[in-house]
Amino acid sequence: MKNALILHGAGNNSQGNWFPWLKGELEKKGYKVLSPDLPNADIPKLEDWLEAVNKTEFEFNEESVLIGHSSGATLILRILENLPENTSVRTAILVAAPLDKGSIPQIFKLKESVTKDPFNFEKIKKSAQKFYLIYSDNDPYDCGERHGKILKEKTGGELIIKKGEGHFNLEADEKYKQFPEILKLFD
Repeated sequence: MKNALILHGAGNNSQGNWFPWLKGELEKKGYKVLSPDLPNADIPKLEDWLEAVNKTEFEFNEESVLIGHSSGATLILRILENLPENTSVRTAILVAAPLDKGSIPQIFKLKESVTKDPFNFEKIKKSAQKFYLIYSDNDPYDCGERHGKILKEKTGGELIIKKGEGHFNLEADEKYKQFPEILKLFD
């Protein structure tokens, strides 16, 4: 069954940015879409976020597409690490996924829990058939192309660097009530 999981990042919820629009567009394409509100979004705790996803009825299978923004994209990496050995998803689309807490002390708390442990990239790579890595060259939260280049090397994914798009959120531009570039990855 074609299904999709959309995960928001820190300081957000399932109704923020482009998430509701993408959910609606994927449903039109015949996907069963889950876009949960993750708990304690202002100061994410990896264990709570993983538990929240695990409590859903989402079925990870070879037709699943996982889409995450910011810390929600990093959560997808953690989910892929934890999938059973015989389970993989079709695609992981990671938008502005941080791999470390970065260099801006006032936002460490937003990334620390999801990035503090080393990533098992060997397991992550085996758990998704395709990776799309979307980053901006001017991300104000230090979630930019440096992280994308590392993920490209570790996963073999397709790195997409956008010029001047900030953090791909409404804070940067009202146009991020939609994100048609992601939808093109489904064609």
